[in-house]
Amino acid sequence: MSAPVPTPDERFDVVVVGSGAAGMTAAITAARAGLRAVLVEKAARYGGSTARSGGGLWLPGNAVLARHDDTPERAAAYLDHIVGDTAPAELRRAFLDHGPAMLDEVLAATPLRLRWVPGYSDYYPEAPGGRAEGRSVEPKPLDGRLLGDELDRLEPDFTKAPPNFAVTQADFRRLNLVARHPRGVLRALRVGTRYLLATLLRKRLLVRGQALAAALRAGLRDQGVPLWLNTPLLDLLHEDGRVTGVLVRRDGAEVALRARRGVLLAAGGFERDAEMRRRHQRAPIGADWTVGPAANTGDAIRAAQRIGADVDLMDDAWWGPSIPLTGGPWFCLAERTLPGCILVNGDGERFVNEAAPYVDAVHAMYGPGDGPARNIPTWLIADQRYRNRYPFAGLGPRRPFPRRWYDAGAVHRADTLAELAAAIDVPAEPLRGTVERFNAHARTGEDTDFGRGRSAYDRYYGDPTNRPNPCLAELTTAPYYAVRIVPGDLGTKGGLRTDARARVLRTDDAPIPGLYAAGNTAAAAMGRTYAGPGATLGPAMTFGHLAALHMAGAAPEPAANPDRGERRSQR
Repeated sequence: MSAPVPTPDERFDVVVVGSGAAGMTAAITAARAGLRAVLVEKAARYGGSTARSGGGLWLPGNAVLARHDDTPERAAAYLDHIVGDTAPAELRRAFLDHGPAMLDEVLAATPLRLRWVPGYSDYYPEAPGGRAEGRSVEPKPLDGRLLGDELDRLEPDFTKAPPNFAVTQADFRRLNLVARHPRGVLRALRVGTRYLLATLLRKRLLVRGQALAAALRAGLRDQGVPLWLNTPLLDLLHEDGRVTGVLVRRDGAEVALRARRGVLLAAGGFERDAEMRRRHQRAPIGADWTVGPAANTGDAIRAAQRIGADVDLMDDAWWGPSIPLTGGPWFCLAERTLPGCILVNGDGERFVNEAAPYVDAVHAMYGPGDGPARNIPTWLIADQRYRNRYPFAGLGPRRPFPRRWYDAGAVHRADTLAELAAAIDVPAEPLRGTVERFNAHARTGEDTDFGRGRSAYDRYYGDPTNRPNPCLAELTTAPYYAVRIVPGDLGTKGGLRTDARARVLRTDDAPIPGLYAAGNTAAAAMGRTYAGPGATLGPAMTFGHLAALHMAGAAPEPAANPDRGERRSQR
């Protein structure tokens, strides 16, 4: 396409589009390889989905996990089993082969420090190669003051908390039991003490995705890589079939940035674009149930498609059952696992193991096939004992739901199950029968319908004081509550098809010279599943790293892949 003639100051070796973990890792790698890189970001803040996430990394074999018993063969067997043919085998081989080296480089180039999350299980720990002990690592608390004024430009977390009220992934698990277990009380004291000390010392403690994004931003600064905010991608520049740069808008003007070695698209997915979601995904769907940042509207995916790039997995997402609250969706982790609640459909029937991995839970909400969703509307049904025992959507145990949640239709309350059924337009007898059957399961400790509580992953967010099953308790104490559940997500999974070097592919499998993609701009290496906590960010950073190495001419050869012929997922 035609574009303004660039000045010498607008020529780079590498242009990276998007400032999440994939983009910042790529820019750091490129700079350490001696390339002149620039990172452009559409939003007024950097960090993207990474800054709003839990910040965990699922990276088998990394140095932080070196003390824990695991082997590359076990990790490969696990991914082969759960991913199958829904994503190319060469992608998971490249991820497993090069993820640890990527992390070594990031740790050397940034203030990021990580620790294992004990017991945060793989999402399918009973599968071949799965680990109940977990393979996830998370950032240690980071003092954001090291960023100076740049801290104010960090994309905020999707949850709201006072400064220095820093809750790690490991903390979150224990805090859910603050009214039930001594460890919950001790963890609350630890978090409170951390908050007081940090406040007294005038620190700005960051954890989870905030810590990861901030550490990577510090690495960019130390490597001298410029980050241009408020600089949206308009189009890709290409000559003779090769991508040569990007056209962006900066300070109100269209600016051409030439990339001598290549362009990496790492601008997130299309979760905030309602039209793309309606075109590619099943009803009901919308752009309001995601916790992804507002800037993720699929610009980079569309730009690559305009020059012949192929896409895959566009109907899928990093789903999670979510509550459409007045301040934005609440992504449910522990709420549906803790004992004393169930999920039911519009017929008042259970349809899934409520404690299942969140992607699977939403797949069940939609049900098989391509037509309208089978199990939406979906309601979480709970009783008062459940509310007395556990936090819920950011509220402490026993705290009443805000009036505005009732007014918005997100929550209903009734003194009997029959009255509750009428309030949510669900047949009363089937709902009563569902609860009675579930209560019988809770008494025996065995969910013979859906197996809730059998997996180590189910039990991670369970209540160990609740016996005989930490995930099952009867619903018997009025009043009863119905909470609306919608198919929310962390971001979309569908995007540009790539190879093991993160090169973007055409429909004939040929790479587009000079064009790379990583993160949620690329079709997920995890296919239609989710290996464990951090299985979005681990591959995102790894393929950003591999893209930069390939542009630098230093990319390792891909591992031998007998399944090279695998090209796309089943649609």
